[in-house]
Amino acid sequence: MNKTININLGGIFFHIDELAYQKLKLYLDAIRRSLSDDPQGRDEILNDIEHRIGELLSERVKDERQVVNENDIDEITKIMGKPEDYLVDEEIFEDEPTYRPRKSNKKLFRDGDDKFLGGVCSGLAHYIGMEAIWMRIIWLVLAFGFGVGFLVYFLLWILIPVAETTAEKLQMKGEPVNISNIEKKIREEFQDVSSKVKEGVNQATEKVKSSEFKKNVESKAKSGFNEIVDTIGKIIVAIFNIFGKFIGALLIFIAASTLIGLIIGAFSIGSFEILGFGNDYVNYPPFFFDSVIPSWLLILFTFIAIGIPFVVLFMLGLKILSSNVKSFSTTTKLSLLGIWIISLLGLGFAGINFATQTAFEGVHWQTEELTIVENDTLKIKMVGDENLSNRSELRRRYDVETVYDNDVQKLYSTRINLDIKATDKLNAFVKIRKESEGKNRLNANNDAEAIEYQFNLNDKNLLLNGYFLSNMKNRFKDQLINIDVYLPINSVIYLDHSTRTYLDDVDNIQNVHDRDMPKHFYKMTEDGLECLDCDESIFGDDYKKNNEHFKLNIDNNGVELKINDGENDAEVNINQNGVIIK
Repeated sequence: MNKTININLGGIFFHIDELAYQKLKLYLDAIRRSLSDDPQGRDEILNDIEHRIGELLSERVKDERQVVNENDIDEITKIMGKPEDYLVDEEIFEDEPTYRPRKSNKKLFRDGDDKFLGGVCSGLAHYIGMEAIWMRIIWLVLAFGFGVGFLVYFLLWILIPVAETTAEKLQMKGEPVNISNIEKKIREEFQDVSSKVKEGVNQATEKVKSSEFKKNVESKAKSGFNEIVDTIGKIIVAIFNIFGKFIGALLIFIAASTLIGLIIGAFSIGSFEILGFGNDYVNYPPFFFDSVIPSWLLILFTFIAIGIPFVVLFMLGLKILSSNVKSFSTTTKLSLLGIWIISLLGLGFAGINFATQTAFEGVHWQTEELTIVENDTLKIKMVGDENLSNRSELRRRYDVETVYDNDVQKLYSTRINLDIKATDKLNAFVKIRKESEGKNRLNANNDAEAIEYQFNLNDKNLLLNGYFLSNMKNRFKDQLINIDVYLPINSVIYLDHSTRTYLDDVDNIQNVHDRDMPKHFYKMTEDGLECLDCDESIFGDDYKKNNEHFKLNIDNNGVELKINDGENDAEVNINQNGVIIK
């Protein structure tokens, strides 16, 4: 009856009898003595040897209650090989076996030391016996050529374990897992580390001695699925880091561009103001006009309100790109915040003041009689002033610009509407309605009255200005002029081509559109204007439809009348032969 001992070998728990334990201990001690005195590689080699012996014993122990005996230890030492070049106690090897250490069978692992994505290709290359580069080319062809390579690759990544221990790395390459190969492998790894990393030996020693490293070596390899999750997580983190850097660079670019534009704009506007022609080249916001706050102060408020947030964005972008960038001090932050709030309050006050400037609508009426009576013909034309505006066309749309009238800067606007209406008076007259907005009704009326507009009648030719002038402070007060020309019944009017864009829904019998009315004569009737020389093609559809059942033609041959009641036609001709009814 032998005494049993519980041991932990390579992270695996075993029951072993006392004699077998002594033989195993002497074997490991002999290996330890045979190794160099350098502790850097010796502990690592013994750790891998114990781990490999633990794996081999676990293959033989089928039951947790099974006890490891001397025969098991002898078989393990045969597999691991006898260290012939080491000083091993002869008691262990009294009967020296006459065999060569057998080569372990090659196993499939993922090569974690030579990998692009998981090490599947390099692991398969070791197993098949080919260069890793050719295996990667094959997988690229399978992935992009046939479309199934990606799925199979990830399945292999999950199912195939990674070679972490020295024994597993030897098995992956088909080399015997014995003492000499384990020592050789570890020596190579240490030499590689020492050649790449300065003072790598000392760092490796600290890692070997650390409990965390031992735990990693002794623990089971993580599953392929967990490694994929970790890798994907790292990829996602890397993508977010890259994206964050891109956002930081973008913030810096946007903020810097805006600040440079603000600085250039501030100096430019300031230069224009000093030279006295700022309004010619700069379009100010609406609240700049007729404001109680000076323009230069509003410009400063605008610069600060926009500039400080972009300064903050610029610093934020720098901090994203580099953690070494220092933030503003608390005093600086509070100072900038206070200045920014003051600028916002100033702009807010200017905006409120502007809103009050347009709160009410004002109107001013102007009426002038014309020496046009019944049966007279009046010609209407819109005119401009080349000394004020050099536009080739008087008005294409509602235009507003800055002009100089006798060296005084004024607002030039073409917001004018023209309408023709009937009157029962004997004389024609013009009624002009000027409109404007203001902070109260009185101011609005005064601003409307101050609008400069002129017209004159020259030998039955009514010349209407196609523009009006106003003070620059009224730019956004929605100023407008409506002109109504009242004609007595049976008077005739001719509309010049210049009136085309000014006519505003002029009432006429034939429903001719405003844009088609110019360059024709019209007679004023009780129902509205009647075109005397228009082609029927420009008549409105409603007029054509209503007149399909009644047609009257009077010429030198007589009178021709055609009537249709919807079902029957009737025709009456009156000429020198009398009345003919059909």
